[in-house]
Amino acid sequence: MRKEKSMSDIITYTGIQMNPLQPEPEQIEIRDIAHALSLICRGGGHVKHFYSVAQHCLACAEEARVRGYSVRVQLGSLLHDGSEAYIADVTRPVKQQMPQYYEIEGPLQAVIWQKYMTDADGRPMPPDEEEKQKIFAIDDQMMSLDLYWLLGDHTVTISPDILSDRSEASRDFVPMEQVEQAFLQRFTELKRQLDAEMQKETVL
Repeated sequence: MRKEKSMSDIITYTGIQMNPLQPEPEQIEIRDIAHALSLICRGGGHVKHFYSVAQHCLACAEEARVRGYSVRVQLGSLLHDGSEAYIADVTRPVKQQMPQYYEIEGPLQAVIWQKYMTDADGRPMPPDEEEKQKIFAIDDQMMSLDLYWLLGDHTVTISPDILSDRSEASRDFVPMEQVEQAFLQRFTELKRQLDAEMQKETVL
C-alpha cells in the first residue's frame, strides 16, 4: 500500500513513490531510469533536434567499449546520468553555480551505482576512483560531439580521444521508444556480463 504522498516525494513512471533527497535502493528501478532519460533533452533543449540524455549515456557506454574498458566502466558509463531521471538535467554553467544540486546528485547517483554494480553476493561495488575518472573523462569528451553537431558550434574541436563514431549521424534523432529499449537492452547485456565475471572470480 502506497504511503501518503508528501511534497518531497515523486511518483515514478512505474509507480514508485520516492523522495529523491533520501533515495533507497529498492526505490530505484532501471525501467524508470531508461524511460525518463529517453524523454529528457540534452543541453536544455537548445539543440538542432531532440537528443536525449539516454542517447548520450548509450554513446558513452559504447565509447567505453571501443576503448577496451572493463564491463564495469561500460556499465558505469551507461548509468552515469541516472540521477537525472529523478532530479532532471541542468545545463552545466547553471549547475556549477548550484552546489546544492551536487549535494543531492552525488548520494542519489551513488545509490544507483550501488544497486546495479555488485559483487557475486550482491554486495555494492560502485565504481572506484580510477573507474570514475574514466567514466567522467568520456562524459566530458563526448560533450564536444554534442556541441559540434547538435549546437552547430564549429569553433569546438571534437576530442581526438573519441574512438567511436564521430560523424554527424552519431547525433541523429532516434524515436524515444527505440532509445528506451536500446538503453534497457544494453543495461541487460552489461549487467549479465558483469554478474558472470563476478561469479567467475569467486570460482577462481
